[in-house]
Amino acid sequence: MAGGSPGRVRHVPFGASAGVRLDAFVGGGNDESEWLTPLQRGYCARMSYRLDAVIGDFDRLRSWADGVTGAVVAPLAQRLGLLPLSAGLRGDLPRILRDLSQSGPMAHVEADFWGGDGEQTATVWRAGAQEWGPAQTSEFSGSREDWPINAALARLGAAPAGPGAPDYRDLFMEVGLGQGRDEEDWRRAAAESRDATDYDEWYASEQARRESAERAAAERAATQRLPDIPVPLNGREISILLGIPPGRRIGAAIRHLQHMHVDRGRPVSREEAEAALRTWAAQPEV
Repeated sequence: MAGGSPGRVRHVPFGASAGVRLDAFVGGGNDESEWLTPLQRGYCARMSYRLDAVIGDFDRLRSWADGVTGAVVAPLAQRLGLLPLSAGLRGDLPRILRDLSQSGPMAHVEADFWGGDGEQTATVWRAGAQEWGPAQTSEFSGSREDWPINAALARLGAAPAGPGAPDYRDLFMEVGLGQGRDEEDWRRAAAESRDATDYDEWYASEQARRESAERAAAERAATQRLPDIPVPLNGREISILLGIPPGRRIGAAIRHLQHMHVDRGRPVSREEAEAALRTWAAQPEV
């Protein structure tokens, strides 16, 4: 994996050339809160990563794949898609790249890593001909921008992370190549997106899914008790006071009292708690 020297296993920047399926959503912002694992956060020490795929515009790849047996396309960030190469497709790769690149650039990328060591190779095709590559390396001591897969992605128009982004957040990471570690993972990601008619529909559905997950997480957080902050009433006492059954609302009431403690910088008395909870419970949509 990128960043490691041949023959040595050490922590390696994940974006360099390795990945593993976790969330596997590689949507618009490629949010690392999705599919969280140590690999996605930036390091890999003892796992394999194999990639043999064509990368290009998602909609163009999908349109082509719809008429080809066994061809699937997984969505990446920045309107890109990934076509994993099965043995059958690999045997006809030059023709596939010639055909696909007639209407826009396509990259063929390969990576094979185990335990921090490996290599990656990339070529870029445009207008039916190979215009760049093959670039290959097993040493990743130079600039990340020059590593084969990153260089190929740049030629496809992939945009880098904004100012202040961590060093490992290269184009490999930006487009979401860290969401799968083998062909099976990419095929699963493709299957999860098959109901979308195009990239925009897929992206919208992923954004909606993410927002729903964030709302659910916020709701859970609102009812979870903060550690080490005491309250003067227990759940049963709150239930009797407010006339509500046990459930999430009891947890939200306890959380409300804990926030009062934090805001005031001192414990809340029983009398204060009872008065505050009556006011809190009278508010709409609580």
